[in-house]
Amino acid sequence: MDIKRNILLNPGPATTTDTVKLAQVAPDICPREREFAGRMAQLRSDLVRVVHGDPEQYAAVLFCGSGTLCMDVCLNSLLPEDKKALIVHNGAYSARAAEICRSYRLPHVDLKLPYDRPADLTAVETSLRENPDIALVYATHNETGTGLLNPIREMGALVHACGAAFVTDTTSTYAMRPIDIEADNIDFCMASAQKGLMAMTGLSFVVGRRDVIEASRDYPRRSYYANLYRQYDYFERTGEMEFTPPVQTVYAALQAMEEYSAEGEQATWVRPTRTLDAIHRALEALGFREAVRREWQAGLVAAVRCPDDPNWNFEQVHDYCYARGFTIYPGKVGTAGTFRLCALGAIDAPDIEAFFQVFRQALDQCGVAVPVEYGG
Repeated sequence: MDIKRNILLNPGPATTTDTVKLAQVAPDICPREREFAGRMAQLRSDLVRVVHGDPEQYAAVLFCGSGTLCMDVCLNSLLPEDKKALIVHNGAYSARAAEICRSYRLPHVDLKLPYDRPADLTAVETSLRENPDIALVYATHNETGTGLLNPIREMGALVHACGAAFVTDTTSTYAMRPIDIEADNIDFCMASAQKGLMAMTGLSFVVGRRDVIEASRDYPRRSYYANLYRQYDYFERTGEMEFTPPVQTVYAALQAMEEYSAEGEQATWVRPTRTLDAIHRALEALGFREAVRREWQAGLVAAVRCPDDPNWNFEQVHDYCYARGFTIYPGKVGTAGTFRLCALGAIDAPDIEAFFQVFRQALDQCGVAVPVEYGG
């Protein structure tokens, strides 16, 4: 089957291999059959293995939905009664976590920090000290809106010193940037299949400590569907998702996991590093500036400042590139005008070289001067 290959430079869904796409073309099966339960068990085991978790201590719990669902699951399920959550808020996705807390009326501290630099550990430590009733801390590993990397390992050590549980949103780093869940002081991480794993949308998962999940059985039940213990318990008793799983998406995830294992953790990380390096070089050649300093980036996303040229028009540039098989994406850096170029997915440096040929044509088409100019 001849499938047109598009290069997605958005932060997910990511570009996939044809073999992952075609894995969805499988014989129909009822997801309550033992055969399918066996495939689910293998996927759950593999998801724990990717972050080097001990399967006796950590479990993967699957949900039918996007990465935001797992944010919802962790925040509403893992906060004991009469305790607070601390949201380390330095980007659009940690802002979403604070919004989830407000939606559930969860007691929480919204620790607002600058969007263009890593979270201030002293501020985190101060919040923990001033609020001894904090039982759950949430932070984002890679703030995908900016490409900012947060100091998760150090933050987790502070959290554990205060006896709280640490939830890390690894939606865009899981299966891309190496993670060791125990060494990195993470109690719970999460992702969705269409990002670093390079599978399809509709499947998300939490990997976390069994003992904390089991303790959460006695916490307030704030959601019927999005409850971590309920889904975990059903998996443990039956080997199945309690509610209908996305069958074809599971097959795609299994294929993506095979391809991840074949490439290997380190080689998988080298590829996006090489890809983002190509993005950095090409941006520099055109005079573009990035919103976050290189040494603070997670190595997966470049948030690019829009030039101060009256002819610059993101929508026109996007449409020109899209018509030629390349997708770029708006940024999320507060009120600053940015767009994003991402290194997630089954892409490599030659794809970036091909993209920038088209991107340069788009700039010429719009009448944007090169090298681009900025006012300050």
